[in-house]
Amino acid sequence: MELSAPKLEHICDIKVELGTVKELGDGRGGRRRIIPIIGGTVSGQGLSGRVLNVGADWQTVFTDGLAQLDTRYAFETDDGAVIEILNFGFRHGPEEVMAAVARGEDVPQGQYYMRTHARLETGDRRYDWVNRALFVGTGARLKSKVLISLFQIL
Repeated sequence: MELSAPKLEHICDIKVELGTVKELGDGRGGRRRIIPIIGGTVSGQGLSGRVLNVGADWQTVFTDGLAQLDTRYAFETDDGAVIEILNFGFRHGPEEVMAAVARGEDVPQGQYYMRTHARLETGDRRYDWVNRALFVGTGARLKSKVLISLFQIL
């Protein structure tokens, strides 16, 4: 029996506004950083609303430049449901490209790798489908925000 490859359905685009980076210094696995998530927007046919001022990216940057992204935050849909999102991923690329990203320069997303997998959860029955779905995302880091396109794996 041959199994079919999964398909992706675009659910939304998330613009996450970031606060000031808190540097923790070198930890057991690399340089540790906490980046507060202070707001933003969610827009798309599947989900739309606003990112709440709760959460952060608990990031580890390894000596080879790989950034491990580990975020937890929430958004409120336009009709009042609160949905938690846990997003884990990686960002990496050529040293000079990642240095430009770190300076906040507008670097085309295709010049580096930023991919995530996300789990969404809510107690609002109108959005119960997010509790039973898997999601992946592509991303881009700008000076004071992160852009994520989120896709449901079908």
